[in-house]
Amino acid sequence: MEAFFANVDWPEIARASRDTLLMLGGSMALTVLFGIPLGVLLYLSGKGRLAANPLVNAVLSLIVNILRSVPFIILLIVMLPVTVLLVGTSLGVAGAIPPLVVGAAPFYARLVETALREVDKGVVEATQAMGGTTFQIVTRALLPEAMPGIIAGATVTAIALVSYTAMAGVVGAGGLGDLAIRFGYQRFQTDVMVVTVVLLLLLVQVLQMLGDRLVASVSHR
Repeated sequence: MEAFFANVDWPEIARASRDTLLMLGGSMALTVLFGIPLGVLLYLSGKGRLAANPLVNAVLSLIVNILRSVPFIILLIVMLPVTVLLVGTSLGVAGAIPPLVVGAAPFYARLVETALREVDKGVVEATQAMGGTTFQIVTRALLPEAMPGIIAGATVTAIALVSYTAMAGVVGAGGLGDLAIRFGYQRFQTDVMVVTVVLLLLLVQVLQMLGDRLVASVSHR
């Protein structure tokens, strides 16, 4: 067994795992912070909604669709100057977070919008009948009722971010993806590749299980 893992530097694997978790945690927090308000705006400005505005909805939809359609590896490269401007570097964990957020937030916003659309109209109408403002309807009716879908969407987004962090290794972001590329691929060290892939798979499984448990805990059904 030791002979098979002869090329594996376990302290380096530990550092790479920490970097991947930092990238995932930081980018996911910001994705939720930006994605939920954007999803709410997409929903509210849609046709027949509480604050219907075709122009705002069309502009937001265009921006979201453009960002969602750009392959992440291209987005990484295109955003290098912007990333340097925002965080002072394009390398390491800090350099990976801006493109990760830009790539994931529009995706998550669409999932939030979809979750809000599935809320029973009767809940909204009941809150309106009691004199609720748009803010109150969103915070006390829409978001609580849509919470299972919002959390499920966050789980899907987090898993997508795991693959994004692996791709970020191409531009020197560090993490398990960087190890897989530099050692597993470029130096043909199969053992390093196997270890990094297994760790990424385990991370995905943990995220999915946590997400499923959270959805079950907030579901009203």
